[in-house]
Amino acid sequence: VFPLSCITKNYSWGKVGLESEVAKLLTSSDPLVQIQPDQPYAELWMGSHPRGDAVIRDNRIPQKTLGQWIADNPACLGAKVKDAFQGHLPFLFKVLSVNTALSIQAHPNKELAAKLHTQFPEHYPDANHKPEMAIALTPFEGLCGFRPVEEIISFLQNVPELRMLIGEVAVEQLERSRSDDPRGVSAALRVCFTRLMKSEKKFFVDQLNMLVKRISQEVAEGKDTSGSNGDLLLRLHSQYPGDIGCFTIYFLNLVRLEPGEAMFLGANEPHAYLHGDCVECMACSDNTVRAGLTPKFIDVLTLCEMLNYTPAPSSSKIFPVTQSQLDPSVYLYDPPVPDFALMRIEIPSSIKLYLVSAVDSASILLVIQGTAVGTSTAAASEMTLRRGSVLFISANESISLHLSSPDGMLLFRACCLL
Repeated sequence: VFPLSCITKNYSWGKVGLESEVAKLLTSSDPLVQIQPDQPYAELWMGSHPRGDAVIRDNRIPQKTLGQWIADNPACLGAKVKDAFQGHLPFLFKVLSVNTALSIQAHPNKELAAKLHTQFPEHYPDANHKPEMAIALTPFEGLCGFRPVEEIISFLQNVPELRMLIGEVAVEQLERSRSDDPRGVSAALRVCFTRLMKSEKKFFVDQLNMLVKRISQEVAEGKDTSGSNGDLLLRLHSQYPGDIGCFTIYFLNLVRLEPGEAMFLGANEPHAYLHGDCVECMACSDNTVRAGLTPKFIDVLTLCEMLNYTPAPSSSKIFPVTQSQLDPSVYLYDPPVPDFALMRIEIPSSIKLYLVSAVDSASILLVIQGTAVGTSTAAASEMTLRRGSVLFISANESISLHLSSPDGMLLFRACCLL
């Protein structure tokens, strides 16, 4: 068990200065950190990914980074995890602070990831899949998965500029598709979405400008623009003017999460985070296929080919959490992939001594709120834990927390429960 110092990423979409949860966690854990008030603090990476390998904060340990330490001590992963993932930590844990929308994107499954990595290694840096889960720390908004067809058809009828881009033939095919023929619905949805995403730049920019002008006028006149998703359209257009991604709000669910609620993004699920702070866990990969709301490399053909075109209501995108039978302080988010699971640990103020129990997997623990002194048979000395502290815990090790904060603690723990 040892503390980590983690890498931050200053992507332009991040919240700026101390508005960012990432920046707040950094200064709470290390008062010497200087936060630049005009700099975005977008992501905190907690793990051993080569592009953000955490630094070990214990000078008695010869290895400098977590990746080096795991390579030299693979048993720390737990026997099953070590064998299943070839001696590598199978997940990457993050905190995200989102101010402006992230790109419309999806992550490939393993088979497609391997193919893309072979063909275009500069854009797809590894051969792994990247399922991921986000748990809100503050009210959080994202786009996720295709809306129910009735909602999409309603927008196609209320937004003539969108209908124009897709074309009557494709729109009518979707309007005629029936819920008792899910394959027909998916096929029609694929045609409409692909037509949209592949429309010619000049054509879609003209339609987008017309739509923005029309909605701006309606807002000025005090009209209700919800039938054309006006508020979100104007917000995204102000962030990414002239971007095709602005139109995807008519196809994708808007999902709102309250703190503690989660969404899981499996392979081929279209999504974009829009605003808020979250902890996020994913398979250890950096593969993203993008198609809009971004200055980065976009790959519309691959995206439209790979997506899962199964419509579902936004409520179905909130991932269920289960309270542990053994420890009522633990809430488990266990996604349908082997690479990772997340725990939210809420220790009430009435508890002064709490045991973070051992699991048969390496894990990473993040303190969001509260203070404690941690002791462990595996740590040479006691560790002070406060908001922003990050600990690496080897498989089958436990930690005793002696709480010193009057209002309990909130922790998140990432691990692999095979």
